[in-house]
Amino acid sequence: MPVYLDNNATTAMRPEVLAAITPYFLEDYGNASSIHWFGQQAKAAMDEARREVSGLIGAEPSEIVFLSGGTEADNLAIGGIVESQKSKGRHIVTSRIEHPAVLNTCKHLEKQGFDVTFLPVDADGLLTAEAVRRAIRPDTILISVMHANNEIGTIQPVDEIGRVARDAGVYFHSDGVQAAGKIPVDVRALGVDLYSMSSHKIHGPKGVGALFVGKGTPLTPALRGGGHERNRRAGTENVAGIVGFGCAARLAREDLADAMLRTGELRDRMESRLQAEIPDLRINARNAPRLPNTSNVMVDYAEGEGMVISLDLKGIAVSTGSACSSGSMEPSHVLTAIGKTPGEGFGSLRISLSVLTTDDDVDRLVETLPGIVERLRQLSPHYRK
Repeated sequence: MPVYLDNNATTAMRPEVLAAITPYFLEDYGNASSIHWFGQQAKAAMDEARREVSGLIGAEPSEIVFLSGGTEADNLAIGGIVESQKSKGRHIVTSRIEHPAVLNTCKHLEKQGFDVTFLPVDADGLLTAEAVRRAIRPDTILISVMHANNEIGTIQPVDEIGRVARDAGVYFHSDGVQAAGKIPVDVRALGVDLYSMSSHKIHGPKGVGALFVGKGTPLTPALRGGGHERNRRAGTENVAGIVGFGCAARLAREDLADAMLRTGELRDRMESRLQAEIPDLRINARNAPRLPNTSNVMVDYAEGEGMVISLDLKGIAVSTGSACSSGSMEPSHVLTAIGKTPGEGFGSLRISLSVLTTDDDVDRLVETLPGIVERLRQLSPHYRK
């Protein structure tokens, strides 16, 4: 059986989710904006999903905007605040290890005349609230710092940054795509005004995500059209996807404590065994608070892409970093930001587990990777036993 250990890229849909969404392709296919019975059935299903997604992060249902995924959520959060606040200032604060959906949006805004501060992180990928405080200026209109990193799993002190943002009167967005459903999230305690989520990271369908928009937060919509999603995102809603997201959110909330414990134990056991079996293997961000499902390992004298391809030939799927950056010839911007050389960056693997990962899956990886590493090292002119 194939082994899938790339769950930060996407997850398998849980059977309960598939069962929940199937009727909305076949029988309950109405448009949620229609006033007839079919439409009202779809609207009722969406309302229930909105309650489930809001419950996952401690929000109110009216604060949830359904979108096409995490990338759109990040773009709407940043662009929507900037557009509504540009008369008050043109400065944005973010970090160097954000997802490309945030980084590239900020770089685009730079070309439009905005000033963006990309804050550095420490060797474990952590950003301090004090660094954010020092970066704030009178013309700062937005802070955007991710909750948990998709490559190395580092969990940022979002609650502390939230207090800094409130004290300064600056709107605060956090990309929670990798955090929601994997660790406890309470948007009130975190102090965020906007929070991005994605269904397919928590065993829901692809093509659907959500943005938490706190009450009173001004947000200029990116799309023009009908008054969907309380005039915050025009376009006919993806009812089946939204229903699936709601189901996945409910299951994630119900399973959260057990899932965190089990995946954390599996990851720690895997890391210990890999370090015992493979000399010169290090764990990136090991000293930082991390997502319990995420491990980023760095292997000296073995190239990451070679390890990924060799594992794939053995039926084991892992990645070298973010799936959104696959195909890039540049080393991971996250690993570069935490001080790794290009060579070290190219020798890293991301291994990400889920509630569906088994002991046998981890055992297969641990039994297979050492031989691959040894073979690749023998091909390296720099390797000496």
